[in-house]
Amino acid sequence: VSGQARVFDEAWVSGQARVSAQARVSGQARVFGEARVFGQAQVSGEAQVFDQAWVSGQAWVLDQAQVSGEAQVFGEARVFGQAQVFGEARVSGQARVSGQARVSGQARVFGQAQVSGEAQVSGQAQVFGEAQVSGSAIIRGDGRVSKPGDYLIVGPAVSSGRFTTAHRDEKLGVRVNCGCFTGTLLEFIQAIEGTHTGNAQHLAQYRAFATLIEAHFGALAT
Repeated sequence: VSGQARVFDEAWVSGQARVSAQARVSGQARVFGEARVFGQAQVSGEAQVFDQAWVSGQAWVLDQAQVSGEAQVFGEARVFGQAQVFGEARVSGQARVSGQARVSGQARVFGQAQVSGEAQVSGQAQVFGEAQVSGSAIIRGDGRVSKPGDYLIVGPAVSSGRFTTAHRDEKLGVRVNCGCFTGTLLEFIQAIEGTHTGNAQHLAQYRAFATLIEAHFGALAT
């Protein structure tokens, strides 16, 4: 701990972690491994910052949130609730990640974007602008979500209880995510036709999902 940085209450900093400049660590927060907390950043509550993660600028990590791996949270970003930011993910600007949301891989959440609920953003996906990604949405691959119409959630499916997410994707045009499946709308249709041939109800529902996705995204989905 160096500079004007402070560690309060029952918080602790261990390993090769560093808290510097005007940063604050308080409550029962933990900063460990090779993590860095600096600038005017704050880590509080029961939050944890570890591995080689960085929290800097005027960013806050609160409640039971975790920032790990080589992830970075900076600018005026806020990560709170039970949210997790890990891998090589970046959360910046005035972005908010909350609830049980997970941001991972090389994903980027920035601008005034919000990711909440049980939403997942991974791969090289970007959520930005004033986008709000929530619920059980899954944004993967080269997803690009900057406004409400850039993604659609349908479901839950009778067969599995899962939701299906479709979103704009820089490489695919529209990417469809359902369980372990991720691919184009055509690939999604082929997959459901092959998987649910023996159950007319399940097949009809998934066909309806595909129709909704095509109607929502128009020519982009074909």
